[in-house]
Amino acid sequence: MVQVRVNEGLLEGERVDNHYGGSFYSFKGIPYAQPPVGDLRFKAPLPPKSWDGVRSAKEFGPKSFQNDILMKTGLVGDEDCLYLNVYTPEVKPDKPLPVMFWIHGGGFYCGSGNDDLYGPEFLIRHDVILVTINYRVDVLGFLCLDTEDIPGNAGMKDQVQALRWVNKNIASFGGDPKNITIFGESAGGSSVSYHLISPMSKGLFKRAIAQSGVSTCAWAQAIEPRERALALAGSLGFYSEDDKELYEFFKNQPKESLVGVQCPVATFEAFKGGLDIYFNVANEKKFGDNERFFYGDMLDVISNSIHEGVEIMMGSTTEEGLISYADSEDIMKTLKLAKVYPEYFVNKLVAFSLPLKQQLKIGKEVRKFYFNDQINVPDDWDKLINFTSMQNFVYPERQWAKHCAQAKKHKLFLYKFSCKTERNFIAKMRGMTEMLGNREVTCHADELPYLFNFKMMPTKLDTTSETFQLMERLMKLWTNFAKYGNPTPDDSLGAKWAPYTLENQEYLDIGNELKAGTAPDAEETQFWDKLYEKYGL
Repeated sequence: MVQVRVNEGLLEGERVDNHYGGSFYSFKGIPYAQPPVGDLRFKAPLPPKSWDGVRSAKEFGPKSFQNDILMKTGLVGDEDCLYLNVYTPEVKPDKPLPVMFWIHGGGFYCGSGNDDLYGPEFLIRHDVILVTINYRVDVLGFLCLDTEDIPGNAGMKDQVQALRWVNKNIASFGGDPKNITIFGESAGGSSVSYHLISPMSKGLFKRAIAQSGVSTCAWAQAIEPRERALALAGSLGFYSEDDKELYEFFKNQPKESLVGVQCPVATFEAFKGGLDIYFNVANEKKFGDNERFFYGDMLDVISNSIHEGVEIMMGSTTEEGLISYADSEDIMKTLKLAKVYPEYFVNKLVAFSLPLKQQLKIGKEVRKFYFNDQINVPDDWDKLINFTSMQNFVYPERQWAKHCAQAKKHKLFLYKFSCKTERNFIAKMRGMTEMLGNREVTCHADELPYLFNFKMMPTKLDTTSETFQLMERLMKLWTNFAKYGNPTPDDSLGAKWAPYTLENQEYLDIGNELKAGTAPDAEETQFWDKLYEKYGL
């Protein structure tokens, strides 16, 4: 049992024995904001209220209310969800410890910072403090009416409020508020890259790691958010377009009506079917003195407004695109669509920007590049995955890196994660084992079990195994960066990771061996560069 005092009162956590060596102190379910319920639904979070006496910090707070179709848990969580967790090796260390602030993924519609996926047992061994958070997701976190009552980005403002709380209170847990690294994966990775350019986040962190997601990804940007909100209202039987009436309607809806709803606003969205991300980060309009999380032209903001003095790491896995499909049957269905309809190869940002005639031209160019115009079902699933990986994840990341590098103000480290061990299980979990055959892949999110203790992988790891040594190496890269701003400050890992430059495009291949290289995926990247330039994208 251990107690610490934060601004709001006294917290009681616990000392936990670590199966992988030593022990750590755990503080769970700490409120970092007031419950966003009633009149606070859709609003920016308010600072938490104080409490009397000792508050127990031994149980997780509720997840954001969500329909978790990734983990197939159905409706779980609560609107009262703004809680975070702090794990520290030592409450009173000899000198303040670096802080790693984790932002979970889940497509902006599901997930949490709890230890079912993000157990601290591995990272905590490297003398860092780990903070994990919950934030509002789906409609409750990202509905946007472009009005003062519902301006959008409530879930991102939750993340900012959590960061503000950590800055004020982390010293009580032995942490250094001047050395905070934010890191996240997928929607969490794109969140990290948004914090790098958000005026609300400036000064709240020193370093940032964006894993498999950046703000330039089409799925991370809200497109026609007001139309999306109207479509949601219509699906619930409400057809007014009056701002106040809409606000009152959404504010008074039962939470069960507001999550997991399919909200296409164009025929091509409905035609594609399947899972889509409808509620995400909006380009906010100005209302009075309200803080805006993000606004402006995306590429212009990245080129000119990344917070000065922040060091950055970003990267992706080798087969990111597998996550875009529900299972192998979904991949085969998509191959058949792509064979007939070239506009399949156009993402949502392009579809809302260009007329159909140009979309068809782009689609045909993409299909020719990846398939040479001959799509064979089922044999060409790997070509489809190459395309999906590049369009949805890799090329947006390269765009982000290049626009960042043009300013020559930031040290940026680029990586590709290609490790293959029994820890790579996402594609298998999604029912693709038979399709993959003997081929080993590194799917979207496959790096996470190398950093965190996944409860769904119950077998305790042998710390002398080759797999654990690969995990230790990855954790060392991440925690070195958090400590020093350099993932390879010495030669102990056997490779030197050079910062990215426009001239050489340096990166590190993090596979079963470490390999430094330049200009990753050069042919594909050049194809997309020319395509975007040709069509003014």
